[in-house]
Amino acid sequence: MKTLTCDILVVGAGPAGTSVAREAASRGACVIVVERRPVIGVPVQCAEYIPAPLLGEICLRPDFVVQPLRGMKTVLNGRPIQEIVAPGYTIRRDVFDQSLAAEAKKAGATILLSTGAVSREGNEVLIGRKGSSPSRVRAKVIIGADGPRSTVGRWIASENRNLIPAVQVKVRLDHPMEFTEVFFDDRIYGGYGWLFPKGDEANVGLGMKNRREGSHEIGRVLLDLLSWLVREGKIKGKPFDIMSGRIPAEAPRVISGGNILLAGDAAGHTHPITGAGILQAVIGGRMAGKWAARAVESGDMSNLTNYESEWLDLFGETLERGFSRRRLLERKWDQLEDIIKYCWSTFKEYHEAYE
Repeated sequence: MKTLTCDILVVGAGPAGTSVAREAASRGACVIVVERRPVIGVPVQCAEYIPAPLLGEICLRPDFVVQPLRGMKTVLNGRPIQEIVAPGYTIRRDVFDQSLAAEAKKAGATILLSTGAVSREGNEVLIGRKGSSPSRVRAKVIIGADGPRSTVGRWIASENRNLIPAVQVKVRLDHPMEFTEVFFDDRIYGGYGWLFPKGDEANVGLGMKNRREGSHEIGRVLLDLLSWLVREGKIKGKPFDIMSGRIPAEAPRVISGGNILLAGDAAGHTHPITGAGILQAVIGGRMAGKWAARAVESGDMSNLTNYESEWLDLFGETLERGFSRRRLLERKWDQLEDIIKYCWSTFKEYHEAYE
């Protein structure tokens, strides 16, 4: 069996994984990234919105930007309750991911597509590549950036325990729109719906929890949302390109163990209320890459613990508050009209004590 050797093995080539790879490789580390999909970023599983400040963080040519957006409108049970200015962009997420991967390769990282991490024994990871015999990778540091149901996370008993089902379709817009829209409704238990304009199209979807075990409400509720948007004159025609996935919604947890770190969705770094995660993935990935490279260079694996400390200093309070508000949202869902301002991050009440 063929054995590859590197300083850092990254599992997953999404924004977190490629940010790890770019940062670590630019610091002189030998980095291998394995990605189970044959094409990076495909299929797209994202609402494809990024906040404006992220462009300054990633230093990429904005070829992936589809449309600038002025702000966000919040709708509760069919009526608008807020409009805020919050500049951002809708993007082509596949092109965005591929741009980050290209920068990682430019920095010196090796990316193996159609390749998944199968198992681990000590510092060796068995990888399977489509059409090839299994190989081993011997690495000093292993970083899991392999999504909400992380294989690497299981190796250190750090898994996402609270995953919210989400479904999304593409639709045609009836007219141009400059604001994203989010929809809270009694039927969308523990979550919300969204409309993100992309030129003459939009991504429309929702994430919600089932109130009853075995229930499959989400598809029916999405159809109701689409019908309402047609009646409101916002979209037209039939939806297409359906996608689904799971969104982590947790408080911060331990994301390191031995020579292993987790980043992005694998680490549960998605905001527990909004579901936003690209910014955290990029910044967290860079942090993980930095500390992994320092650990390799110094030969001192205790440097890896600095990653978790730095991450918590920057984002820990935000995620803790988000998880606390999520618990409030679910506990008092039947009082949605009264609690919504305490449970959605664009309202000032979100940052105040709930009595």
